[in-house]
Amino acid sequence: MTAPTHETYPLGLRLDGRSVVVVGGGPVAARRTRGLLDAGAVVTVVSPFACEDLAELLAAHGPGTTGHAAAHGPAAGPARDGRLAWVRRDYLTGDLDGAWLVHTATGDARVDAEVAADAEADRVFCVTAGDAERATAWVPAVARTLVPGAPGTAEAEVTVAVNAGRDPRRAVRVRDAVAALLETGELPLRPVRPAPPDAGPAAPAAQAGSGSEAFPAGAVTAPLVRPVGSVALVGGGPGDAGLISVRGRRVLAEADVVVVDRLAPRALLAELGDDVVVVDVGKTSGNHPVPQDEINRILVHHALVGRRVVRLKGGDPYVFGRGGEELDACRAHGIPVEVVPGVTSAVSVPAAAGIPVTHRGLSRGFTVLTGHEDVGKVPAASDHTVVLLMGVSRLGETAAALVAQGRSPETPVAVVEDGYGPRQRTTVGTLATIAERAREADVRPPAVTVVGDVVTLSAAWPPRTPPAPR
Repeated sequence: MTAPTHETYPLGLRLDGRSVVVVGGGPVAARRTRGLLDAGAVVTVVSPFACEDLAELLAAHGPGTTGHAAAHGPAAGPARDGRLAWVRRDYLTGDLDGAWLVHTATGDARVDAEVAADAEADRVFCVTAGDAERATAWVPAVARTLVPGAPGTAEAEVTVAVNAGRDPRRAVRVRDAVAALLETGELPLRPVRPAPPDAGPAAPAAQAGSGSEAFPAGAVTAPLVRPVGSVALVGGGPGDAGLISVRGRRVLAEADVVVVDRLAPRALLAELGDDVVVVDVGKTSGNHPVPQDEINRILVHHALVGRRVVRLKGGDPYVFGRGGEELDACRAHGIPVEVVPGVTSAVSVPAAAGIPVTHRGLSRGFTVLTGHEDVGKVPAASDHTVVLLMGVSRLGETAAALVAQGRSPETPVAVVEDGYGPRQRTTVGTLATIAERAREADVRPPAVTVVGDVVTLSAAWPPRTPPAPR
């Protein structure tokens, strides 16, 4: 079987300081010239005229030009770098002498053909805007995305270049789709090449729960050479992988270490590279295998050895997420911290069950508590919703406290289990009955409890029975 023959050989060119000729003075030539100047090339434009965009480039980058270019340029401005010259006449054989690359975009097929023929004779690659068949090179659709460099290095640039069978519109669509995935973190962004030798020795990575240490014993100390990394406190939303923010997904894709909670969107962990350290610090009711002080030390240690650390939480980092404590611990060691907000389960989980925490005519405000606090202190008004997080085990005590504070025993209550998860379920009752109904239904955490008339808007609330006819 004969191997397929490809029409092009994809290649990146370093044009910094190298001579490139652009033949033509219209908008296409101007676009090509701008891109070449951005790449550092020394450009000569051959054309009897220059469009306005090209004239602006000449004013910014050309030597002391006169005529059309000067008329359209600013009277005064920053010093020109002299990388753009204008030969103000028609193209002549010999204009390509010394060029590494040529673009022709005159709009005149005869002239473009002459330029292509001269380029072929001079063994110079030629891009012909008007006739791709004559070209020996094509300009792809390009997108550039800044991504993290190796620790201790500046940001790097990922360049996406797409050729699509001489169909430029298709190339643009493919380029835009790939660029969007890079921007949202749905494609891998972490550097793979190790840090330069002078960045200092790398600390050994460890997987929590694997029997190895996640950080060295004793006081946390900074290494002598390796630059400090960073920490991002990321709210992952109520648990569904699609409900994390675009920024949250982006920093997760850049992470070297992910310190994850039990209620975070753990499905996203499957997208991480094999070399990403995942430290599981999940807590359940009454079971905190990794105390908060130790979590703080894990974050600080990994950041001090130059890693990008993501603290991936459920909900929002600052809504009963202890994100403030982690922020203080990192700042005390001079570690830069970014806080990425998340959709709190206090609002989103009730919404998943069809319950708005406020609703005109039913609720004018709401209070969020952990379920372990003195709920008797919250407003007893019937138009004020109470949202309880982590309160399943004390549901009976909580309901009794609310009644004692002045709420009606008939106040509607809903318990929403595993919001947005595979076992999402809503159990409804009143303050007088909800504890017993939750026991009968074997309600288990994670669950969010909503107290107030807004519960009646849920599809789980039984419809009102019309009065019997007399």
